[in-house]
Amino acid sequence: MTPPALHCFTLDIQDHIAHLVLSRPQELNTMGPVFWRELDGVLDALQRGNEARALVVSSTGKHFSAGMALDVFGSSIQVDDQSAEGRAAFGDWLTALQATFTRLETLRIPVIVAIQGGCIGGAVDLVTAACIRYASADAFFCIQEINIGLVADVGTMQRLPKLVPLGVVKELAYTGRRMPAARAREVGLVNEVFDTPAACLAGAMQCAREIAAKPPVVVWGSKQVLNYARDHSVDDGLRQVGLLQGAIWSNARVQEAVNAVKDKRPAVFEPLAPLRDFGA
Repeated sequence: MTPPALHCFTLDIQDHIAHLVLSRPQELNTMGPVFWRELDGVLDALQRGNEARALVVSSTGKHFSAGMALDVFGSSIQVDDQSAEGRAAFGDWLTALQATFTRLETLRIPVIVAIQGGCIGGAVDLVTAACIRYASADAFFCIQEINIGLVADVGTMQRLPKLVPLGVVKELAYTGRRMPAARAREVGLVNEVFDTPAACLAGAMQCAREIAAKPPVVVWGSKQVLNYARDHSVDDGLRQVGLLQGAIWSNARVQEAVNAVKDKRPAVFEPLAPLRDFGA
């Protein structure tokens, strides 16, 4: 995969790990129109390719991200709130933003986020779409939208209740309070808290390396099963995993994994097949 030219991010792929870094610390890594276009393009390229087996998302500067850039609500989009037609157009625009973070959730590879400083507003929407969240001790989370007269609308309200108790979500959503990293770990929003941002990123990269060493199609299958189980009954989930396991089963792959453990060596597994355009 050839990384696209980027302004809001840097992207590096090494040893089957893609590392996407929010790279506008002077602007607090806010999410303006270019951010959304570039993130969508990066995720599309990662989805189509097969070089990366895990994605780590981290940031630069004091804060992970201060959320939506104010210019999104200014000259970049003029909301006609005086007509049904204008409000309908706003709904369609919002749907496109939601779809970008949904691409994180449905990406063929696991997504790990390393969070430092403020994770505010739209940044909470982003990290709740990831598989695994690590934080540094200085991190905090804030559903900022209530403080500027809005309902959080790009995924926080839908995904956060799947991760932490509903009462905790309501407290954050109604008050706009900051949740510190220690409390986020306590309620299950983050997997682990590290002393420094550097240690947090190192932890995320170590997790990614462990994932990259596993069979890519089994990691893919596990992500499909877990996302499905979250939103369906146990009986439905059991039926789904039976169908999926039968679809991806490989005697050769299982034997390679077993032999690698016995021989105390790294296993060798096939990458996912790249996705091609219809008819290509």
